[in-house]
Amino acid sequence: MNTKRPVNLDLGKLHFPLPAIISILHRISGIIVFIGMAILLFLLDRSLSGESGFNSVASLLDNPLAKLILWGILAGLAYHLIAGVKHLIADFGIGEELASARLAAKATVVISVIVIVLLGVWIW
Repeated sequence: MNTKRPVNLDLGKLHFPLPAIISILHRISGIIVFIGMAILLFLLDRSLSGESGFNSVASLLDNPLAKLILWGILAGLAYHLIAGVKHLIADFGIGEELASARLAAKATVVISVIVIVLLGVWIW
């Protein structure tokens, strides 16, 4: 029997490269977008039901917690879009080498942070 295999692998000690983290976060942001679209579609349906529905949604969106949730949904959507474009470019064979993949991952993070901050300024 092989006794040199890992017995209790501690995932906290593993260090993933930045392109791998970007890819994992892209999947997580996809889940956020999927759940967020259900919330946004519910709010759209309620706001289109009539004047009272529109006023209730408008008053709900004045709440700071609702603004924070909306910001989270839009941040997930923005990140998912930006990382998706990065993955599409990589599918064309651009940026597959290690150095260019790291550069593309850094650019994804920088662009995403800028867009998410601008969305926060727009919402608040």
